[in-house]
Amino acid sequence: MLDKVNELIGEVNTFKATSKKEVEAFRIKYLGSKGLLKNLFAEFKNVDAELRKDFGQALNTLKKSAENKVNELNDAIDNTTEDKGSYGDLTRPGEPIEIGSRHPISLVKNKIIDIFNRIGFTVSEGPEIEDDWHNFTALNLPEYHPARDMQDTFFIEKNPDTLLRTHTSSVQVRYMENNQPPIRTISPGRVFRNEDISARSHCIFHQIEGLYIDTDVSFADLKQTLLYFTKEMFGKSKIRLRPSYFPFTEPSAEVDIYWGLETETDYRITKGTGWLEIMGCGMVDSNVLTNCNIDPAKYSGYAFGMGIERIAMLLYQIPDIRMFYENDKRFLEQFTSVI
Repeated sequence: MLDKVNELIGEVNTFKATSKKEVEAFRIKYLGSKGLLKNLFAEFKNVDAELRKDFGQALNTLKKSAENKVNELNDAIDNTTEDKGSYGDLTRPGEPIEIGSRHPISLVKNKIIDIFNRIGFTVSEGPEIEDDWHNFTALNLPEYHPARDMQDTFFIEKNPDTLLRTHTSSVQVRYMENNQPPIRTISPGRVFRNEDISARSHCIFHQIEGLYIDTDVSFADLKQTLLYFTKEMFGKSKIRLRPSYFPFTEPSAEVDIYWGLETETDYRITKGTGWLEIMGCGMVDSNVLTNCNIDPAKYSGYAFGMGIERIAMLLYQIPDIRMFYENDKRFLEQFTSVI
């Protein structure tokens, strides 16, 4: 009889289960009201007197082993179930994740880049913290030029030679210093100017500027490029160029597109003229080419630049530039990430 109890102890210690049902069957077999232990305890009175002590100790060991085994297996199965619940059934289809909306400035910037990529313009980038040479001097901006005034520029720690760039033309200077013509590049990026924040202006905004330098580049080439852009961007085929002044281009012009006067909004945003200014442009000044180690006797080129926020406000009829920077989810959710 004692050998049978010891054999059952061995079976209990080696028993394994993967479900609560198997554990419950094991418990009933050994610890139930009609289980093996109850029958063995009933046989205790029939055991020889000299063996009762060993037999009793063996029965207690069997009972404790069975109880411990039941608790151990239940805990292990509970832990496995909790882990599966944390991750779920990995074979099930994933929960749909809400797709966010791309910022309208990013949408417009990407569309502009795509339009100019189609005609061979590459993208160039540069630092937002610039030095005086790349931001002003190389671009034919003399020391006394108003753009250097503290009212227009953020200087770093009152250092007149280190500042937050006021335009992405500084990127074009760096590109010309490191690349020889033919050059065809656009420079998108964030710029900074010390201006009062209002519905129409901000101290932080985004520009995208283009540069094309090669032999025999003319103002007619510039006009055709801008006409292509306005058709692709706005679907408008009528533009005009008004004489203007920029230190780094000569001659210079402002570019207007004919928006039309079909709605009340058209009258409002064009002030009743039908025309809207969208960018500035011009032929690259020979002094700028010289400053960037490009021979102006051999090469010529054109440049243009526009504010991305202004284009976005026109396309989406956004009345206040401050809305771009308020991170209002209700505003941002109106734009679809299609680019």
